[in-house]
Amino acid sequence: MKLVVPLLVVLMAPAAAAAQPSPSPATLLREFSLDQLGSIEVTTVSKQPVEAWRSAAAVFVLTQDDIRRSGATTLPELLRLVAGVQVSRLDSSHWAVGVRGLTSAFSKSLLVLIDGRSIYTPLFSGVFWQVQDTLIEDIERIEVIRGPGGTIWGANAVNGVINVITRSSRETVGALASVSGGNVDQGRVGFRYGGSRGDALHYRVYGSGFVRAAQRHTDGHLFDDWSIGQAGFRMDATRPGGDTFSVQGDLYSGTAGDRLGVGSFFPPSRLMVEGAERVSGGNLLARWQRDIQGGGGVQFQAYYDRTTRAGLHFGESRHTFDVDFLHRTPLGRRHDVSWGAGARFSPADYTTVYSTLSFVPEDRAHRFVSAFAHDEIAVVGDRLWLTLGSKLEHNSDSGLEVQPSARLLWRPNARETVWTSVTRALRTPSRIDTDLRLTGFGSVDPPAYLLVTGSRDFRSESLVGVEVGYRRLLASQLYLDVTAFHNNYDDLAGFGPFAITVERDPILHLQFAVPYENAIRGTIDGFEMSPDWRPASWLRLKGAYAFLTIDMENRPGYLADDPNILLYEESSPRHQGFVQASLTLPGRLELDHIYRFVGRLPSHDIPGYVTADARLGWQLSNQVTVAIAGHNLLQPHHVEFFRDDVAPVGIRRSVYATLTWRR
Repeated sequence: MKLVVPLLVVLMAPAAAAAQPSPSPATLLREFSLDQLGSIEVTTVSKQPVEAWRSAAAVFVLTQDDIRRSGATTLPELLRLVAGVQVSRLDSSHWAVGVRGLTSAFSKSLLVLIDGRSIYTPLFSGVFWQVQDTLIEDIERIEVIRGPGGTIWGANAVNGVINVITRSSRETVGALASVSGGNVDQGRVGFRYGGSRGDALHYRVYGSGFVRAAQRHTDGHLFDDWSIGQAGFRMDATRPGGDTFSVQGDLYSGTAGDRLGVGSFFPPSRLMVEGAERVSGGNLLARWQRDIQGGGGVQFQAYYDRTTRAGLHFGESRHTFDVDFLHRTPLGRRHDVSWGAGARFSPADYTTVYSTLSFVPEDRAHRFVSAFAHDEIAVVGDRLWLTLGSKLEHNSDSGLEVQPSARLLWRPNARETVWTSVTRALRTPSRIDTDLRLTGFGSVDPPAYLLVTGSRDFRSESLVGVEVGYRRLLASQLYLDVTAFHNNYDDLAGFGPFAITVERDPILHLQFAVPYENAIRGTIDGFEMSPDWRPASWLRLKGAYAFLTIDMENRPGYLADDPNILLYEESSPRHQGFVQASLTLPGRLELDHIYRFVGRLPSHDIPGYVTADARLGWQLSNQVTVAIAGHNLLQPHHVEFFRDDVAPVGIRRSVYATLTWRR
């Protein structure tokens, strides 16, 4: 290890390549010029393909080449390459992912999709990142929208939308197998086989599995080892007349180690529980699309998703049924109208493990019905566009909600875009907000406990966001994207007035009861910039920087020193960014090096850090590639985020090697 780390760091330095190599034909096929990157069609902004140049939103696209050369092995790690996205690892299998603040282990106010399938859970309005896995080689691109997207996507698309888009099976014909291993990522295997029946039907099947070791724990409790296996398929069919059909599905099962504290009445204490959380699930998605002559189109999508977890402190089995319809049609020469409707039904069975953590009622179903419409108006030919739209959504917790938006985009020339938007977005109540009963231990003599409860009167958290963006191809080799924003939040979750009572069940004790209520409001301001420079055909330099200021306060009549204010204000770094150098060298060699810096998190005294990731890849032949990658290379370990139940976990330096075979 002492020899490997310095060697990787030296190899990745840009000075290592003074001569101009000729990239291999395979590499040229995968890479885009900067002008082509601006012309990539993204679908997340409006649920329809639109060039990035024409998107009035802070959109960032990670291409397959970006993904492959990053050396990342998980979805959250890939998101470190996007300006304005905070990715903090809590331990081996848990992350806190946020966009423009409000970052927490729940990743709430952030909508994450895989091929248009929402992976958000109504349990806490967030994402279980540890069960989101797919074969890295099968990801076509990841589209990240920083900023509100509720007008199109609805609930939880408040601070951003992340859409992972996998490749059509038409593009994955043939066989692939990969194996890797290292000190933390101890072992991973993956395979894929794709075929076709003529030109009308293509398919693939895949399987993968991994084992990851625990991170660094000063108390010796190495609880967070993690393993999971997954398999799935995809079929794509086309018919004359423009119809396309897709069917895909996945199954997974695994374990994730955890350690946490729970309140106990017998004896009066705080118990530390350690063990493996069992997770399993699967999904099935079908999509039909038809292009209509004249520029319109129609799409219908339906999916079923099942998740089951048997945790140390609770269990849940959830079924989600979702249908979505979209129709797009041009009206005259100036209007491009899209409208759609959807419905979701998500029943869940909750299992109580400890009486001090429960939901009332135990079993509950969430229902959503929605409709949206927006009109893109060509105000001045192919130079100025105004987009107006709104989403109406009715859910089983807060009733009818409205999420309107207005976006204006100006293109003075083909290499420059200026845009601005005003958007309202909502995070609808989760079960934690409405049904939670969490009892925490306070003291032995006298026995005292803190009871945190949800409120059935909890309203949706709201955001009104204003954004201004500018992107320009400054030269054929230099691209710049800058966005500034002002977010105004209201009705954020906080604590209501507390009450002290003497309780006799199950033992005689003092109870300090505090409810979750819409107690906090405030603003978040900031900007993000991401330059991309290609001074030579063999060298690419990218960077990103994000700045945040957060100012929160209690709404009148609520707890003056609510600890949630501190969490909102100081759980996101004020400064963060990265610099990445990618070199394509003779002999089919690829060198990639990323320096990352993240500011401190004052709420839990987590210091800022600077670290580096690196990858060296060598294409031995058209079929075989080997790579060695390292993460967090500049120190043996560092802390990235906090956990309330255990001491902060040190994220270890890791190195692993990968062998990939394609045919």
